[in-house]
Amino acid sequence: MWRAFFCAIGIVLIIIGIECLLIDSALLAAGVLDDPSANMAQQAGSLFSAPTQQTADRVFKPSESFPWSLLAGGSIVLLYSISLRQNG
Repeated sequence: MWRAFFCAIGIVLIIIGIECLLIDSALLAAGVLDDPSANMAQQAGSLFSAPTQQTADRVFKPSESFPWSLLAGGSIVLLYSISLRQNG
């Protein structure tokens, strides 16, 4: 069970590292699912009405070393999971 857990963590870190290599920045939208009553009121308006609620969006810009750190860490965790002995 530990082998599968560490293997999954390593694969996820490698995938996130590759994604961070491919993007320049990511826009993280906030407040989409925070208040369901506000979403219902917004949906009650017309089709072309402007949104009534301003959301604070965040921009994530990974540094140059961030994706390489994730790739290296994921590779190390993946190699560790392979080196674990199987019980059974």
